[in-house]
Amino acid sequence: MSLIATVTPQNASGTLGALYAEMEQAFGRIPNAFQLYSSSPELLAQQWAQIRYYGEHPTLNFPLLAMIRLLVSQENACEYCVGFNEAMLIHRAGLSAEQVAAAKRNAADAPLPDKDKAMLLFVLKATKTPKAVEKADLDGLRSMGWNDGDILTRCTTAPGIWRWTWCSTPSRWTTIFRPRPQSRHSLIREAPWTYS
Repeated sequence: MSLIATVTPQNASGTLGALYAEMEQAFGRIPNAFQLYSSSPELLAQQWAQIRYYGEHPTLNFPLLAMIRLLVSQENACEYCVGFNEAMLIHRAGLSAEQVAAAKRNAADAPLPDKDKAMLLFVLKATKTPKAVEKADLDGLRSMGWNDGDILTRCTTAPGIWRWTWCSTPSRWTTIFRPRPQSRHSLIREAPWTYS
């Protein structure tokens, strides 16, 4: 039972009802993880838009996306997400249970084309040990035909999973991509909000 109030698909109306209808068309049901967001339809709409973006991305194929979600969820010990993505890989991507189990034991055994496997391994490295990411890692992906937008999109796929399981993502992104340093004072000076 959820500790936060949720709205069942049978009781959903308005914006929430429309979102649930889209999700049911995509998944055949409304996964519990999405129902958790039902008390804030606006937040659910943002999450759903992000999921649709990744799902409809022209260079992010479904097996790679689901494999990233599976292995990051496994690292984060989110059994719900592990099970969900295992099922998606088996029933939608056509992988066998043995192939999925092998990838869970060793990501290098994931049944993906070499280009996708290289991206998978990079995303896992960036997720687990962001300070270990080096320019050579990105250059290797670029040499395989990935562009910087592809790399960023894949890396934000994985932290998105961490956000679903309540972990912090912005610090992870800044560790991976190392934006130009800025003093904390200038950030405060430029902030549009004030405290009284």
